[in-house]
Amino acid sequence: MCYNPSYCWILGLSLGPFFTQRDRKQQRVPKTITQLYSYYIYNILKNHGREIESPRDVLLKIGEMAFTGVSEKKIVFRNGDLIKYNLQPSQFLSGFMMELLERDDSAQSVVYTFPHLTIQEFVAALARFLTPDPGDIRKLLSEAHSKEDGRFEIFLRFVVGLSSSQSARPLEEFLGPFLHQKICGVIDWVKEKVEGEIGKTESETGKRDLLNTIHYLFESQNKTLARVTVGSMETLTFSGLRLTPIDCAVLSHVIGLCDTIKHLDLQKCSIQCEGLQRLGTVVHKCQVLRLGSNKLGDSGVKLLSEALRNPHCKIQELELCDNDLTNSCIKDLSSALTTNRSLTGLDLSNNKLGNSAVKLPSEALRNPDCKIQKLG
Repeated sequence: MCYNPSYCWILGLSLGPFFTQRDRKQQRVPKTITQLYSYYIYNILKNHGREIESPRDVLLKIGEMAFTGVSEKKIVFRNGDLIKYNLQPSQFLSGFMMELLERDDSAQSVVYTFPHLTIQEFVAALARFLTPDPGDIRKLLSEAHSKEDGRFEIFLRFVVGLSSSQSARPLEEFLGPFLHQKICGVIDWVKEKVEGEIGKTESETGKRDLLNTIHYLFESQNKTLARVTVGSMETLTFSGLRLTPIDCAVLSHVIGLCDTIKHLDLQKCSIQCEGLQRLGTVVHKCQVLRLGSNKLGDSGVKLLSEALRNPHCKIQELELCDNDLTNSCIKDLSSALTTNRSLTGLDLSNNKLGNSAVKLPSEALRNPDCKIQKLG
C-alpha cells in the first residue's frame, strides 16, 4: 500500500465507516475488490446523491464516458466529452472526478479525470448493469475479453463482481435493482469461460487466461459456480507463471471450495513465503504439491510444516527443490514428518542443506508408521 497512496485513500474512504459508524458494524466488511469499490461509490451517493433528481441517470452517463475511456485508453476528459454525454460540472460529478487545471503556451483550461484508473473501470462496469436495455451482455464481455493488451482485465473483474448480491446491495439503495437478466448473463459467461480454459494450461497464455477466470470466480463469490467449474478439475498447474500474493489468495479461496483438486503444481511461480502464507489454509488438501524454485526459504518450510501436521493432511508427494533452504529449517520439518502419516515422497534437492538432507528424516524414517519411500 505504501507504493500506492491512491489505494490507501480509496481504502480509507470505503472501510473507514465500518470502524467509525455504529450502523455499519453489523454489516460484513468487503471481501473482494468489487465489494470495496461498491462501498466507495455508495459513500459518494450517500453524501451527494440528493443534489440531483436522478443519480442513476447521471451515473449511467458518467459510466458510459468512463467505458469509452477504458476502450480508448483515455484517462483525461475535457468539456467537450462532458457535453457529448450531457453532463454538467456539479458537486455530484466532482464526487467521482477531479478537476485539473491544464496549461499550455497560450491558455489554460479545466480537464477532468477519475482519482484512479480503477475507479474509472468500476464506474464503467457499473454502467453495464444500469443500462435499461439488457442487451447481449455475454457478447460485450467476450469482445472485451478478446483484447489481448489487457485493457479490460480489471473492468471484467468488476462486471463479474457486480453479479454478486453483496456487491450490488449497497448500490441498489440509490440506483435501484440490477437487472436479473444481466446477472444471469454474466454468470453464464463466466461458467462458459472457465470451462473453456480448463485443460489449456500447456502454454503461458493458457495459464494466464485460467488465472484470470479464477479471479472472476473470486470476485463473484458464487460458491456454486466455483464448484461446478473448477470443481471438475483434479490438476491445477501454473508452473512457470509468476504469481502475486493476491493471485495466491484467490487460488486459496477457490481451492478451499473444491475438494477435487489433488495435484497443485506451482513450480517456478516466484510465490515466496508471502504467497505460500496466502495458500497455507488449503495446501494440505492436495495429494501432490509441487513448490520447487519459489524462494520459499526456511520461513516457508515452517508454514508447510504446519500443513503437514494438520490431521486432515492429504499430501503424499511434496517437492521443495531449489528453495534456498538451510539447516535452520531441519527441526521444524523433521518434527512435522514424525507426526505426518500421509507423505510418501519428499524432494529437497538443490538446497543448502548439505548432509542434513540425508539426516533430516532419520527420526521420521524410524517411526513404524512412516510411509516415506522416496527422498530426493
